[in-house]
Formats: sequence, C-alpha cells, structure tokens
Amino acid sequence: MTSRLLKFFLAAWMALLLSGCGYNEFQRLDEQTKSAWSEVLNQYQRRADLVPNIVATVKGEAAFEQETLTRVIEARASATSMKLTPETLNDPTALQKFQQVQSGLSSALSRLIVVSENYPNLKSNQGFQDLRVQLEGTENRIAVARNRYIQSVQQYNVLTRSFPNNLTAMVFSYQVKPNLVIDNEAQISQPPAVNFEKK
Repeated sequence: MTSRLLKFFLAAWMALLLSGCGYNEFQRLDEQTKSAWSEVLNQYQRRADLVPNIVATVKGEAAFEQETLTRVIEARASATSMKLTPETLNDPTALQKFQQVQSGLSSALSRLIVVSENYPNLKSNQGFQDLRVQLEGTENRIAVARNRYIQSVQQYNVLTRSFPNNLTAMVFSYQVKPNLVIDNEAQISQPPAVNFEKK
C-alpha cells in the first residue's frame, strides 16, 4: 500500500512538474512558427506563379527591354529552385540566402513594373493591368505573412529565453530561431537627406 501511494504521489509530482515546464508550449509555438512559415512560402509561390503570365504579356510589347525580362526570368528560376523546409529554417545562413533570392525576384519585378511605364500599349493592356494588381496584392500578402512569421518566432524565442522555460529548452535542445532580417537595414535606418536649397 505504501509503495502504491508513493508511486501515485511520484506520478502526480512528475505530472505537475512537466505541466509547468513549458514543454507543451514549446510544441504549440514550434508548430505555429512552422505554419506561419508555410504561409510565407505559399505567398512567395503565388508570386512566382504570376511571373510567367506577366512575362508572356510583356513579351507582346515588341520593343520591350529584353534585359529586364531576362532578369525577371532568372530571378524567378532562382527563387523557385531554393527550398527552405521547416527543418532547415533553423539555419540562419539558409534563411538569409533564401531571403536574398526572394529579394532578387522582388527587385527584378519592381524594375519590370517601372520600365513598363515607358510603354503606352502595355500600360493600356487590361491583361497586364490585372496581373499588376494581382502582383501588388500578392506583395501585400507576402508582407502580412512575413509579419505573422516574425511574431510567431518572437513568441517562440521569448519562451526559449524565459525562466524557467529556458531550463526545458536546454534539456530538450530547443534553440532560439533565427528571424527574418532586412538586407539593407543599416541603409534604411538612416534618415533621408533633405535639401531645400534651390539649384
């Protein structure tokens, strides 16, 4: 009887200890982070899927700059060839490389849109305008998905670093997750130079 009672109290104490250690919270936030990253990938894929239609529409403009189209096609190929799984997502180097590739596609598409302003036939093409609106909407969705991912990583990292959960993190080898960073962070943190002098 004493042995049974001792086992019961030991089991109850272990259950109480484990319920307060944060293990389940680590599981929940890890899954939330993976889900948020999947949505980021989903929106990047949506953008990549729009590119062939945009390129095909722009190619209809005979005099359109071939170099700009080539850059978009190459940037899309790079963006779709690099896969970042939830497992490799914890590698800061892989995450940074992935972001660079996606930034390259963003830059190439921005250049394409700017250059297209010089072509009246393209500007008046309803198909191109519809694709442009879809692209702008997708860029907004990417921004929202990235923001949700950043927030989920922040929650996970706060849990990982907070006492007593940091002890659970050490026992189960939960590491702080790298977050998305802005490539030109130093440049955009500088206030713009304003000059009111007439030339």
